[in-house]
Amino acid sequence: MLAIDSHPLLDARAFVTRFPAPLGGMTVPPGIAELLAPGVSAPFASDDAVRKAVRDLLRAGGYKPTGRGKPASEYLLGVLAAGPIPSINLAVDACNAVSARSGLPISVIDPDLAREPLRIGTAGAGASYVFNASGQTIDLEGLVCLFDADGPCANAVKDAQRTKTSASTRSTFSVVWGTSALPGRAEATARWYRELLEAAGATTETV
Repeated sequence: MLAIDSHPLLDARAFVTRFPAPLGGMTVPPGIAELLAPGVSAPFASDDAVRKAVRDLLRAGGYKPTGRGKPASEYLLGVLAAGPIPSINLAVDACNAVSARSGLPISVIDPDLAREPLRIGTAGAGASYVFNASGQTIDLEGLVCLFDADGPCANAVKDAQRTKTSASTRSTFSVVWGTSALPGRAEATARWYRELLEAAGATTETV
């Protein structure tokens, strides 16, 4: 279901989550909602070493992870430092909570909006996609991405608008963008992420 190209640092973990109802009808449980607010203890905490390792992962293909192109986990940690991370839906809230706390970027897409085959690889020259409803685009050259049959659709910075979750989403495909420079962290992060989703009534399956 997922092919992964050779990469010098990537240690990705991927899994599918199935929800008992569309996300629009799912309540975000307190255990996840609390993790969106500052001052709450969690199994992980990011630090400078984690941030450097993640940036090195993104740099491996030539991408520059700075400014607006920094890893999503760094952005979320900044939001968390200033106040609660805004709630979107159960799937995205769990993703954001775990990403901010672990320091690892995480992508979450609606697989029903993607076309197989799925592959993780590095985007080539000229690659880009729209990442929000306003039509803004991100230059993907040199950035390790998740691809479907129509091209790149997610990465450790910003996921594509075309495969984002919505109120009607019934299943998600998640990628934890881990690095071999942090042995075991991707696996532990994915395990905690899945535990939170399963406690909320979802089922998960390793890809």
